Amino acid sequence: MANQIPDQKRVGIVSLGCPKALVDSERILTKLRADGYAMSPDYAGADVVLVNTCGFLDSAKEESLDAIGEAIAENGRVIVTGCMGDEADVIRARHPQVLAITGAHQYEDVVKAVHEAAPPSQGPFIDLIPQMGDLADIKLTPRHYSYLKISEGCNHSCAFCIIPSLRGKLASRRVDAVLREAEKLVAAGTKELLVISQDTSAYGVDTRHEEREWKGSPVRAHMTDLARELGKLRTPAGETPWVRLHYVYPYPHVDAVIPLMAEGLLTPYLDIPFQHASPSVLKAMKRPANEAKVLERLKSWREICPDITVRSSFVVGFPGETEEDFQYLLDWLEEAQLDRVGAFRFEPVEGAAANDLPNPVPEAIKEERYARLMEVTARISAAKLQAKIGRTLPVIIDEVGEPDEDGDIGATARSQADAPEIDGNVFLRNVPADLKAGDFAQALIEDADEHDLFGVIV
Repeated sequence: MANQIPDQKRVGIVSLGCPKALVDSERILTKLRADGYAMSPDYAGADVVLVNTCGFLDSAKEESLDAIGEAIAENGRVIVTGCMGDEADVIRARHPQVLAITGAHQYEDVVKAVHEAAPPSQGPFIDLIPQMGDLADIKLTPRHYSYLKISEGCNHSCAFCIIPSLRGKLASRRVDAVLREAEKLVAAGTKELLVISQDTSAYGVDTRHEEREWKGSPVRAHMTDLARELGKLRTPAGETPWVRLHYVYPYPHVDAVIPLMAEGLLTPYLDIPFQHASPSVLKAMKRPANEAKVLERLKSWREICPDITVRSSFVVGFPGETEEDFQYLLDWLEEAQLDRVGAFRFEPVEGAAANDLPNPVPEAIKEERYARLMEVTARISAAKLQAKIGRTLPVIIDEVGEPDEDGDIGATARSQADAPEIDGNVFLRNVPADLKAGDFAQALIEDADEHDLFGVIV
């Protein structure tokens, strides 16, 4: 092609772990493209392959090591980055062929390693090629939704977690920079912003909630101020994009965002990592133990915004967890009636304080408790979804299928209660032929199971 850079080097990527790591991958690829690299969708076409690893749990580390091995087998030229990058000796012991290893969000080091492994093609006119700027940033998610990372790191010292040692203490982005990125994403086609960090509620604590000017007015680096400004964004067509808050610790000021949800400025959805309910287990986890007050706040939030969805995740089998502790959690869940719940069996991870705690829970008991918890939460979820049958709900379209033998077209969508990849779906029948991914629609709910809804566009 006339406009192709001669001998353009190509980079492939495997991105593992959480959405925060996915944002890191997007930033790395965007920088590499600005340096003249092209992206390869497969191993065979890549001059070098990046593997962005996860190091949160031993099982995640093993998955990362397997992914590195696959990339080496398929391509041979591999650079490793991400959370497991701090364990270079472990990686090299398994895969000595790795070209370079860098840690989490060390963008400059990753780019430098790529330059050394596959030097960019510097033709005589390379510096004259215009760059498209932030609007042309590479996205690894579908065009209609985007992750918006507002900070790095975490100030907590939870006994089961090593995130602070991997990603450092809380480091908040400037509020005007976050809003500028959000505005550009929406202008470029994003219909749903997923706000992420290690601790969204703590945004701006490290900068003493410094103010920056935005649209002629001062705005604090604070979750409530940020949420209010994000709620003012509009798509080019004048629609209000969905703004979904993830990793929200239930600090008192979280109460202030619930009215914004009731007003329609924020998606009525909170992702809160409760982790457990038993006071003794929460104390051992080094987590705040205020489970009774949380129940009161949940009730208050639902009074203000009846359609609010609360999702959470819980750890079963934490060292010292007794049957009484676990039953306390089940009873709490029955009362809390959370909409979406994920669960994890406790897993030791090197460097975590929980590894030294006494009375580890046997694996068989972990499995049994996990099954019991999932049975309870599936029943609660099924009842909540059954109550939505007959209602008309706003949905966002993720995928439109091909016509079947009768010419009918189905689509996969999500309601405001469903975050991508982690929650349920709304499966639609007989959708219009002009429907496309990213469209907002109204769906009449006709049926439900434990996790998903089924309906038709009205």
